[in-house]
Amino acid sequence: MDHYLGIDVGGTKVAFRVETGTGPVDETAFGGGPRHSAAADLAQLAGHVAGLRTRLGSPLRAVGVAMPGTVGPDGRVTAWPSRPEWTGLALDVSLRELFPGSVVAWADDGDLGALAEARAAGCDNLLYVGVGTGIGGGLVLHGEPCPGTARGSFELGHVVVELDGPPCVCGRGGCLQALASGPATLDRAARLRGTAVTFDDLRQAWEDGRPWAVAAVRRTTRAVAAAVTGVQELVHPDRVVIGGGFAAGLPGFAGCVSEHLAEFARPGQRPLPAAPAALGGLSSLRGAVSLARLVATR
Repeated sequence: MDHYLGIDVGGTKVAFRVETGTGPVDETAFGGGPRHSAAADLAQLAGHVAGLRTRLGSPLRAVGVAMPGTVGPDGRVTAWPSRPEWTGLALDVSLRELFPGSVVAWADDGDLGALAEARAAGCDNLLYVGVGTGIGGGLVLHGEPCPGTARGSFELGHVVVELDGPPCVCGRGGCLQALASGPATLDRAARLRGTAVTFDDLRQAWEDGRPWAVAAVRRTTRAVAAAVTGVQELVHPDRVVIGGGFAAGLPGFAGCVSEHLAEFARPGQRPLPAAPAALGGLSSLRGAVSLARLVATR
């Protein structure tokens, strides 16, 4: 039986999903501890891969990897602000060493999230926004990822939405990620509250309607809506879905984005409907499995 593995390498955790021709057979996640080097991260990954192979008892036909970092044409990581220790890593070589005998491919996590959500929604023109440790974005037009793997990734998180805005880890200021990522939202909430805020604190206060939590989250959703509006003006997707673990954990997050999209709509322009991602925080992981299936047929 053929097994297809998807891996979502996030800023704070790594998730695995294995599928066969009939559906999922294994799904695990690990991470959250300190990181010291790319070598240490890869060693930890190798340990989990070994455990996965033991559980499956059969080889993997293909592996798809969702990568938030920027990978150059030579297969090396050129930039990854959330995991700077990976910069310069020969990703191509490292992954093939981890999975000898398997077909291996990788793509941007936002692009893969968009692909998975477009297929789940049956929508050929879809914009995906993933709000988590960073901001991932992906666009599917006419059923295909845009701009396409040969032309780079759809970096919605690094669209400037506020001139003279806060510094971003990429080196610019005012990027969507600097205003609307999970960490940025928690930092804003802490400033408004006057004390440290955990995600659980924010979620409970948001549900309770506490002013500091509402102000922090609505600032985030308004920034997301501003970036989405810019995409709408240029390429006119049919819908936008909001995913990522941070957004998925806050009830009504996508609805709040929709309110701001209506606010930003020009006269005569139909507001773009926003909805929670059908796959929640698993969009990129499911997209990675789809990528594994795709490359296995080539």
